[in-house]
This record gives sequence, structure tokens and C-alpha cells, in this order.
Amino acid sequence: MDDGGNRQTAGAVPDAIDALTRSIHLAMVVCGMAALMSGQFAGDYKSADHGGFVIHRWCGIAMALVMLVYVARGLSGAAAQRFSSWIPFNRRRLQSVWQDVLTLTRLQLPERPLHGGLAGLVQTAGLAAFGWMALSGALLFFWLEPGSRATGTLRLVKKLHEAGEMVVWCYLALHAGAVFWHAVAGRPLWRSMFCFTLLNEKKK
Repeated sequence: MDDGGNRQTAGAVPDAIDALTRSIHLAMVVCGMAALMSGQFAGDYKSADHGGFVIHRWCGIAMALVMLVYVARGLSGAAAQRFSSWIPFNRRRLQSVWQDVLTLTRLQLPERPLHGGLAGLVQTAGLAAFGWMALSGALLFFWLEPGSRATGTLRLVKKLHEAGEMVVWCYLALHAGAVFWHAVAGRPLWRSMFCFTLLNEKKK
């Protein structure tokens, strides 16, 4: 089992990722961005004409289904894909997180596997944020009646759902920024997630 502490040499080709993982990631990108962007127009749920909310609720439920697949795979999939193989919950993995923080203070980028060290902590935060958005969004999908105001517990869920949106935007900024700076430093992590050419490079 990977403890998240293994380092990779700078400029190394990232590990090839299987097609299913890439497909899930792509679905998360498409559905997640669609849900976030459409959420900017969902405030019309209180009015009789609530087209923005209708679009957002369907984009959101699509993202919730993708998250359900992702979580199911993270709990019962192949050993290397399970959350237990990379979430920094033990002392050794938390030490690698701290080592990465110290590396960043020296204006250097940590060199670890995709979910190793600090990256694993950020991914865990993103998983929690997206998980909450999917869960609360699903509750609103089934219980929030368009054309009327949310009240009581449903209003609280709605407020927390809206607050979670800012957390998701912060996570995406961190995630995209890390990918960008690794690419600038000669370690194009994005290729392992979006390109099939890595499989050919691994075979050479």
C-alpha cells in the first residue's frame, strides 16, 4: 500500500492512469463546472419563471451521480484507487504533508505521486467539499419546491450548500494552480489524466 511518502524525480513522466479513472475525472470536470456555473443563475428558484434553477438542479444531480460512482470506487475499487491508499490519516502520511509544506517555503515544488503528501490533503479537502455539495444538492433537488421560499431545515441546508460553493472554488483554484506550476516545472501531471500518450511512453 502506498503511504504517500514516495518521491518522484523532477521531470519524470507521471504514472499512467487507467481509462476508467480518467473518464470519472473528466465527468467530474464537466458536470462540476456545469453545476458551479449554472448555480450563478439558480437564485430564480423563488419565482414562477425558474429556468436557471431547473438547469442547475439537473447539472447538480448529474454531478452527484458522478460523485457516487467516484466514492463507490474509492471504497471498493482496486487497492491503488481506494481512499485508504492515499488519504493522509496516519502519522507517516501527515509527516509527508508537513515535508511538502516546508518544501514550498523554500520556493520548490514537492515531487510525489499524484495523491502523495500535501496533494493528498488537498484532494481530501476537495473530496469532502464536493461530497457535501452533492449530498446537500441532492436534498434540495428532491425537497426544494420551485416557486416558493425555502424554510426551516431546508433553508439551512440551502445556506450551507451556497457556502460550500466558495470552498469548492478555492479547492479548484489550488488544484488548477498546482497542476499549472508542476507543468511549468517540467512535470505535466495533467497529461496523466487527460492524455493517452503516456501509455505509449510507459511501454517504451
